[in-house]
Amino acid sequence: MGQKDIIDRGTYRKIKKMNREDLTKFILQYGDQLLGEQGKTIDLPALEAELSKIKGIGSKRLEEIMVVIEKFLEE
Repeated sequence: MGQKDIIDRGTYRKIKKMNREDLTKFILQYGDQLLGEQGKTIDLPALEAELSKIKGIGSKRLEEIMVVIEKFLEE
């Protein structure tokens, strides 16, 4: 109604046709764009430090988690 459309009609139609994997990628990219517009970024070293404090996550598992996070940030 008086609200600004967040996603236009063409994008909405593309989203409806996406599978789960494509939708996940789209949402992450869209979220990154929104955060970038707001001037917010992710501090990877700080994130890694916080994750390392979680009981049960050793250095090897932490490395695997960070690789996955960095992979999603690159796309």
